[in-house]
Amino acid sequence: MKHLLFKTLKLIRCSKYGWSGDYSSWEAARATATGYDSQLILEKVKNALLKVKNGKAQYERDSMLFDEIEYSWPMLTALLWIASRNSNCLHIIDFGGSLGSSYFQNRRFLSHLTELSWNIVEQMNFVACGKEHFQDDVLRFYSSIEACLKSQRCDTILLSSVLPYIEKPYDLVVNIIALGFKNIIIDRTPFFLKDIPDRLTIQNVPPGIYRASYPAWFFNREKFLKLFQKQYDLVAEFTSNDKAPEIAAEFKGFIFKAKL
Repeated sequence: MKHLLFKTLKLIRCSKYGWSGDYSSWEAARATATGYDSQLILEKVKNALLKVKNGKAQYERDSMLFDEIEYSWPMLTALLWIASRNSNCLHIIDFGGSLGSSYFQNRRFLSHLTELSWNIVEQMNFVACGKEHFQDDVLRFYSSIEACLKSQRCDTILLSSVLPYIEKPYDLVVNIIALGFKNIIIDRTPFFLKDIPDRLTIQNVPPGIYRASYPAWFFNREKFLKLFQKQYDLVAEFTSNDKAPEIAAEFKGFIFKAKL
């Protein structure tokens, strides 16, 4: 495991992999990328998470297995803080949550809750796989936020490492705000260190993880936060564990609470 991780990190440092380019449109970037919807990615994530689910591995991230769980402590703190303010109940939508990576990462700290429902909104192939192999009384899968809200009462939404890979991320955020969630948690999202415009890059994934490339946004922090100012208070801002050494940016997270 350590040997594989070392090789992967070595590949990430190579200029051939990571983030590059400055594309004028999603179409232009997409034309040079393979995308995220390949069956290979789904199979690798499924096989890795089945080992986590069945107790044969501790932690999965981006289809890679690890011997120890790497927690996002600010995100976990937010989940427990929200539950504590809601009679020890947590009903959450995990938008772009894969097959349950964040759920399995944090489940030992959430198992004591009086009520817990973790609802993933994903691409159709992930939804089908999730329903077949992972769905249970707590973890459920949907193809849209609206479909989830028709059957589940959710007042919190999590967006972890997903907004960079959406063609129109600002439109998505505006739609989410309009739905009136009480809490919005954002994690693992890249923002420039300086006040410069959003930039659309291509992320090339090292083959030690899986062979893929896809468009990926880097955001202007102030522009992004302005979307929330009228309807949400910023409870906390934190730095995530991800790195993009090729670009002067850092991965951040935010915890928002709806204004009274």
